[in-house]
Amino acid sequence: MTPTAASVEADSSLEWFKSSYSSNDGPECVEVAIAHATATPVRVRDSKDSERGRLAFTHTAWTEFVGHARRSA
Repeated sequence: MTPTAASVEADSSLEWFKSSYSSNDGPECVEVAIAHATATPVRVRDSKDSERGRLAFTHTAWTEFVGHARRSA
């Protein structure tokens, strides 16, 4: 999926954080950014290919996902 010009522009102001479960030398690299002024404020991307498509979640959906992941770990 190729990001649209609007999504790339909106994402350019985000501060991305690498997952605490990602290592600096391993292939599993996920980054998350929180944008407080949008309808889908939580963004997720692959740090190895940051220009590729991104996922967007509401705060509620992200909280539910993280809670499920923690319970399943």
